[in-house]
Amino acid sequence: MTFSAEHPAPAPVFAFHRLPRSLPGYRWWHPLTTLLVTVVLFFVLMMLAIGVTAAAGIFVPGASATVERALSAESDLGDPGQLAFLLGTVGLLWPAAVLGVRWGAGRSAGTLSSVTGRLRWRSFPKPLALAAGLFVSANALSLLVPDTMRETPDGGGSGNVWLLLLVVLAFVPVQAAAEEYMFRGLLMQGIGSWLRHPAFAILLPVPLFVAGHGYGLAGQIDIAVFAAAAGWITWRTGGLEAAIALHIVNNVGAFGLGAAGFSDVNATDLAWSALPFSLAFTLVYCLLVVRWFPAPASAPPRQPEGYLASA
Repeated sequence: MTFSAEHPAPAPVFAFHRLPRSLPGYRWWHPLTTLLVTVVLFFVLMMLAIGVTAAAGIFVPGASATVERALSAESDLGDPGQLAFLLGTVGLLWPAAVLGVRWGAGRSAGTLSSVTGRLRWRSFPKPLALAAGLFVSANALSLLVPDTMRETPDGGGSGNVWLLLLVVLAFVPVQAAAEEYMFRGLLMQGIGSWLRHPAFAILLPVPLFVAGHGYGLAGQIDIAVFAAAAGWITWRTGGLEAAIALHIVNNVGAFGLGAAGFSDVNATDLAWSALPFSLAFTLVYCLLVVRWFPAPASAPPRQPEGYLASA
């Protein structure tokens, strides 16, 4: 068939991991410059965060000591101040990644979110409800198996349980979204720009994600499956929304159980008896969410405002 002005060629279709290649200004080195800018920005933001908290220590007694303990090997996630600082600093990955693609590749930050060039806010309620229901069900079933919950060192919850829960609800959504923007957004699209098959983009960031969580073998298996599953649903749904919802519910639930005294928030591993329930939660969520999610695995790239200066 010959294409003409009356019968133009169909718009190319790009999956999420290949989205950067849909841009007219794409160059092969953009993933490298994007990553470099992101890492530098994250380091700068971290230094600013530490500096601000150090300055706050002048007026708030104990603030500097809290930051020092949070950054030490003896950090305590049961301390609301330390938890807020650690979750907040991880959350800095979000603006670093957003500005990284803007300044390192000259493309809109919205292209990190989905194939539509924006975060699809209306797509959050169903995945969040599904993940919450499955998390509660999986943990309720796990109570029937001995040793699925690790006891806290003092046998109970933190004395600051309500403050700890408030910190979890305030900071975990930002922390979870930030990790998704970095690992399932920036890294997936960077690898996908070079390697066409989605398996490379989904699986190659997994070791880095696992390395960022200091768990034993059972915990590493759980984190690796989680990372691969989050990458798969990101590719399959064409955006980060379903993966962010899964990450938020998983982390809020885990920290919430710790705050309530059902588990140790400072545990460095997952009980082997709890691993099947955690894996089932992740895998069943993935299978169900791709059936309910309205977005396809790929879509013709749109040109929202600010998508690319030359577009």
